[in-house]
Amino acid sequence: MGKKLYRSSGQKMIDGVCGGLLEYFGLDVSLTRLIFVGLGLLMVILPMVLFYLIAWLVIPLEAKN
Repeated sequence: MGKKLYRSSGQKMIDGVCGGLLEYFGLDVSLTRLIFVGLGLLMVILPMVLFYLIAWLVIPLEAKN
């Protein structure tokens, strides 16, 4: 049988998710936390940037009188 993924009881800040990933993949706990934060920011910021670019292309410029 292989390794099992679980939430860590020793390496935890909130609930041990990053600590469990650390122990499963053998990574640095700070690195896994930075990856989680980076992915969270990308999931929020990237759709906002795409929406703005689409709006920039679709919405016409104000006509000058």
